[in-house]
Amino acid sequence: MCAFQGAGMLPVEHLHLEHVLQTVCVLESVVRRSFGPEGGQVLFTQDTGRAMLSRSGARILTALRLDHPLARMVVECVLKHSTVTGDGSKTFILLMASLLRIIHTTACKEHNVSHVYNSKAAAEAAAARHLADKMLAFALEELHDLIAVGVVPYGSCLSWEDFTTQRQLQAHTNNHCVKNLLASFFHSRLGRPHCDLMSNLTCELLTHWKFENDIPSSSLHFVKDNLAALHTPVSGFPISCSRLIKGQVIHRDFAAPCPRTDHQPVKAVVFTGFLQPKLLRAEEVLELGCGEEGKQRNIVQFSAWAERSLERVIANLQSLGVSVLLSAVKQSAAVLALAAQAEMSIVECVSEDELSLFARLSGATPVRDCWMIEPEHVAPLTFCRPILLGAHRYVHVAFHDSEERVTVKPCSLVICGLGEGQTDQYACALRDAICMLLSTWEPMGVTATTASERTRQSNTSTSFHTDNQIPNAAPFKQCVLEPGCVIAAGGTFEFLLSHALLQHGSSCSICDDTMMGVPAVCQLLANALLSVPRQLYSHSPRRFLLTQTRLLSFVQNHSHPFSLAHKQEHNTILIRVGSDCECPLEEGKLTKHCCREADVSPKAFMSDSGLESVSCKYQVLLAVLQCVSSVLRVDTVLHTHAALHTHSHRRHNTSWEGTDDETED
Repeated sequence: MCAFQGAGMLPVEHLHLEHVLQTVCVLESVVRRSFGPEGGQVLFTQDTGRAMLSRSGARILTALRLDHPLARMVVECVLKHSTVTGDGSKTFILLMASLLRIIHTTACKEHNVSHVYNSKAAAEAAAARHLADKMLAFALEELHDLIAVGVVPYGSCLSWEDFTTQRQLQAHTNNHCVKNLLASFFHSRLGRPHCDLMSNLTCELLTHWKFENDIPSSSLHFVKDNLAALHTPVSGFPISCSRLIKGQVIHRDFAAPCPRTDHQPVKAVVFTGFLQPKLLRAEEVLELGCGEEGKQRNIVQFSAWAERSLERVIANLQSLGVSVLLSAVKQSAAVLALAAQAEMSIVECVSEDELSLFARLSGATPVRDCWMIEPEHVAPLTFCRPILLGAHRYVHVAFHDSEERVTVKPCSLVICGLGEGQTDQYACALRDAICMLLSTWEPMGVTATTASERTRQSNTSTSFHTDNQIPNAAPFKQCVLEPGCVIAAGGTFEFLLSHALLQHGSSCSICDDTMMGVPAVCQLLANALLSVPRQLYSHSPRRFLLTQTRLLSFVQNHSHPFSLAHKQEHNTILIRVGSDCECPLEEGKLTKHCCREADVSPKAFMSDSGLESVSCKYQVLLAVLQCVSSVLRVDTVLHTHAALHTHSHRRHNTSWEGTDDETED
């Protein structure tokens, strides 16, 4: 590091490849202990004595006080990725550290160092940047097809019915796939004791919020966007007390007495403004003095007029049968008094998110002008009553069934935890699980056609590689990254993609034998990928070797354990099981079928460690390669006196302060 303290000059730090590697390795040492299902929890303490105990990679990285700007840059990339996919924070750091180690080792070799630079360090940095760019370019062009060819055929494809089915049929084990996917996610995030409970609650929540004739991502987007209004954190109770309750919970209490709904229907109106006109508003002027025909105008007369106007509004509401008023603002004491006389209940200061959700579920339009209240502004409710959740009392409403939402059964999720930080951790895990499902269901938009063509050409030109190649091109056209692709957890994705990369590099070695060519890039990426299962099985290296050997042996002996069955003409699917057979499939459904020999069980391949999203794995690998390429382009750091990235820093501090006393059972 070179620092210049001259007048008008800023401190300058020159970054070398070793500095970048050391910085990322420090982050790796923090997250690796909590990585995987068997990982532990990380305990952080503040200067005030507050503690946080968590396994979430994003929370752990957010809680760190990072002085080095490069470390903050890497963490910012991780958090942006985690915000989109909901998962992969620790995998991001592990993969990045592994790639940087491999790039550093490769770039420092004598035959890779260019002699046109003034120093060896500059030559190594240039070689590292070139290698990172080659890896990123290869991934952007080839990785999708390699995953579709070498990974997807050994996984399964979820159907939307897996989220919403009420009956768990014995003949259709696919119904358990979504729960297994969620259980794997919550296992690594919250631990084994809570994974089944949280996965069941998430599936039930999605079941209730299934919109008719909508694609899965639409319902998932709705739950994600409205999750703040759809869940209620309750501290002081174990997580086993978490449950779904019918209707919507509005996180405010009644400002006026709650309605009596025993013998009369409940009708509600949403107000976005004040019911009583204010004396003065911003930029308004009140003129006092003589009015028309010499009549005196004063504040008393204005107040009387405002009171009469309010009485007419309340009378109009009574004529419409309204008994509940939901307000986005705090109303005046006169409004509360007149509402109490009219036996109307008022709920003040309701959040915008909750009012928006209420309006959508009830079908009523919020009132913006209290002088124009029409029947379309009135929302009929099944009930409106107080509900006590923990130490707080809220408003609980339920809606009548609607033809527009036949399959939707409005409900709210009560999330319990022993402490506020722990409850918040459960809620964040639920939010991230919804993001993960969204990433799983969003189609990648590219097929494996190009990979099929390239492999067909490769098989034609290099026939002696046939025994070790990824299966031939004919079945590839079915192996595309469709929405809902999942793979067995426990390093299966990394083992399969590493094998596919090595095979692809071997097929390209005849026409490209350069130091930085496709074979070399494939070899380096394959080695980096194996760092993830190595960390998973760090407690048992022998298990790592056994799992890898068993998996690759299975791949070589059974090319296509699973095929993605698509709707064909006349709703008939052809499945390869030694011989062709026909199996009817209901229209519009996508499912998996085992394509194996009669004496082979799929349990020989699928592990008991759960499921992982193929799309999330693909996205984290691309994000890591992009981050590595960007980081290696930084060679100088200017330490300014001005505060940069204040928004990001403030968000990190807020996140840390909000996680006090966050512990696990």
